[in-house]
Amino acid sequence: MDAPARLAAEIRAGLIERRRASPGKSDETIDEAIQRAVDARAGMLSKEAREDLVERIIREASGLGPLEILFEDISVEEVMVNGPDLVYVERAGRIEEAGVRFDDEEQLRNTIERILAPLGRRVDELSPMADARLPDGSRVNVVIPPLAVDGPAVSIRRFPGERPTVTDLVDWGSLTAEQAGFLGDQVAARKSILISGGTGSGKTTLLNALSGFIERDERIVTIEDAAELSLAQPHVVRLESRPPSIEGRGEVTIRDLLKNALRMRPDRILIGEVRGPEALDLLTALNTGHDGALSTVHASSATDALARIEVLALMADVGLPLNVIAAQLRRGIDLVVHISRTGEGSRMVTGIEKVSG
Repeated sequence: MDAPARLAAEIRAGLIERRRASPGKSDETIDEAIQRAVDARAGMLSKEAREDLVERIIREASGLGPLEILFEDISVEEVMVNGPDLVYVERAGRIEEAGVRFDDEEQLRNTIERILAPLGRRVDELSPMADARLPDGSRVNVVIPPLAVDGPAVSIRRFPGERPTVTDLVDWGSLTAEQAGFLGDQVAARKSILISGGTGSGKTTLLNALSGFIERDERIVTIEDAAELSLAQPHVVRLESRPPSIEGRGEVTIRDLLKNALRMRPDRILIGEVRGPEALDLLTALNTGHDGALSTVHASSATDALARIEVLALMADVGLPLNVIAAQLRRGIDLVVHISRTGEGSRMVTGIEKVSG
């Protein structure tokens, strides 16, 4: 730990101890208390150095701690913490070291607690993993020891307020103008479309962009693990799954939400990602008049995407033979759009396949 970090940690620890000893007995704000403590402990430093120290302590004592500075950079797409000493970011599809670190594991755990507590999530030895959505829409995943061997691991995928449109994706080279026009016609014609791709390939971004072709007077229900979609239409109902509590109760799955959504008179159903037995419920819905759905699935190709949907549908364990599920799939899904991530980090639609017998 360098000298400024050590001094900041000492001042921060002293403030915490005083607050614990005299809770609620000070009229000072946190910022004022930090400023006074810095003036008392670091009077020998220049004014500029003291201001930097105050800013550092404030940043590390609130919000995302040392990660706050990374979120001031709009080019950062994802932040990945592999323990207190290793922090990486992704920019333009490339991963690089972030140049920031936590003082120790305790500071990292405190930051995790500040992130999760307002979101109604927590992690501990009994429940060492958590998924949550930050107020700005960014998605955060946390894994702590003993599952994370080298210390707490945090992944935060950013979702800025303005989602790219199909026009943006064409301008960026993610799909051609011809592909965009074709897909727009298919969405408007209420074709059911499955978007496949690997992790970080841009599936959700593409799904969000294609939703722009849905008419504004349609009732849309979105179903996600962590709400990421941001639709321009006015008539949208957003549903988000919920993990079980510490006691193992209260879980609400994607499958539960999909079954409920069918009772909500939807014109369109958008599922952020199909990853479990809800695949069978989706196929059933598509074969009973709920056409025009959009969804994504992890797969390495369009063909693999269909095979994965079949396997996920079998997980529902209702005794349907594979040939029946395959028949429902062929009748229910009209198109598979595959998007890939290139070696340079860009995302590109590499295939649009019609589903047929």
